[in-house]
Parts: sequence; structure tokens; C-alpha cells
Amino acid sequence: MAGTSKDDRTGPYEQIYRRIIEGVYRPGERLIEQRIAEELAVSRTPVREALVRLEGAGLVVNARHKGAMVRTLTREDIVDLYELRGVLEALAAKRAAERAGADELARLDEAIGDFDEAVMGSGPMSIDQLRATNAANRQFHETVLTAARHPLLGQLLSVTVDAPLVFQAFRRFDRSQSERSNLFHRLLRQAIGEHDGERAARLMTEHIDQGRDVLLAGYDRAGSVDGLFDGQELIPAQGEAGATH
Repeated sequence: MAGTSKDDRTGPYEQIYRRIIEGVYRPGERLIEQRIAEELAVSRTPVREALVRLEGAGLVVNARHKGAMVRTLTREDIVDLYELRGVLEALAAKRAAERAGADELARLDEAIGDFDEAVMGSGPMSIDQLRATNAANRQFHETVLTAARHPLLGQLLSVTVDAPLVFQAFRRFDRSQSERSNLFHRLLRQAIGEHDGERAARLMTEHIDQGRDVLLAGYDRAGSVDGLFDGQELIPAQGEAGATH
């Protein structure tokens, strides 16, 4: 899955990655090196390198006569991506049930606990809560993939899981949907721990479908993938100013 290394969390790649994930840079928006370099207070070279990496991760495309742009998707693209993701992650869950070790089961438990902590409270989630929820979810799914011990499957999923869509799905979840998402995590953890690969695969398919259905409902109301990034304003993180562009 597309992600970042520990050493890269505050560099230009991570900052641009986060802005794409969170919708600061919108689908179809041009990513102008000079403007981004000024926003991040860096030279154009690391920005250019970051955009190349993001293109490899599938989040950026280079359009003729326009340069780098945030990738946009149609409704059919969302359906196709989630169909493929469901198949691949179901296989990962099945293999994880056969191969997971104690360390990986502990990581799954940790992710479930972190997810619960992130969604606590009432009212709209702050940006910090959404980031924590997204991080816990990513840890859970990446741990399932690690436990599957299937490198080719990991390569395929790295270009199948669309991180901005995952983030926007969490943004649109109400509390009951968030709790249901983590219930799936608990049931998956149980099936993997009991080495029940068939049940783990079925649960993962239903879990992925939950996120797809929320996104498609949002798409149908908004009429475009760009509209998925509209709606209720996120509560800023403490001490964080909104990015301008």
C-alpha cells in the first residue's frame, strides 16, 4: 500500500502526500513545483523528486501540456478499484490466517485499540482524530498483508488501495459506521487468530465493501469525485493553520 517511511514523515514527500490524502490538493488540480516549494519553504528539487515518487504511487499523473496533477477518478474507477481491492485483501486475509505469528497478532490488537481511541468522543472528528483513525486502519491492513507473506500481493495492493478515497471514507463515516468498521477488524483478528482463512476472506470482502458503499453514496450526492472532498469542514489540529494554494 502506498505509504511513507519513518524518516520521511516531515519531508516534502510526506507533506505533499498528506495534502493529497486530505484533499488540500484536490483531484485534477495542477501541482506547480514553484508554488509548492514556497508553501513548504524548500527548493524545487525535493518537490520535483517527491512528485515523481507520488506518480509512482499512483496519486499523481503527468498530463500533456499541463504537468503534474492530482489523479482524478470516475465512479466506474471507484467501483473497479474497490472490486479489485476486495479480491486482493480477501486473499491477504486468508493467507494471514494460515501464516500469522504472535507478533503480527499483537500488532493487529494494537491497531484495533488505536482505532477505538481515535474515534472516541461525540460530534465531528477533528483532523487529528481522522489522521489517527486513518493511521490505525492502515496499520491493521498492512499487518494483515505482512502476515500473508506474499510479496507480489503487496505490490499489487500498493497501486490498488487509493489512500485519498480511504481518508474521505473515514471523513464521511458517522460514529456507528466507524464502530462497525472496527468491529470488522475485531472479527478479522479473531478469524486470523483461529486460522480460519475462509471466514477471514469473507469478512475482509464485506469490510472493503462497506467503505466502497459510503464513497459511492457520497459520489452520487456530489456528482463527482472532487465533490467527495467537499462538505463539512474538518476541525483543525491544535496549532495548525490551514494550507493555502
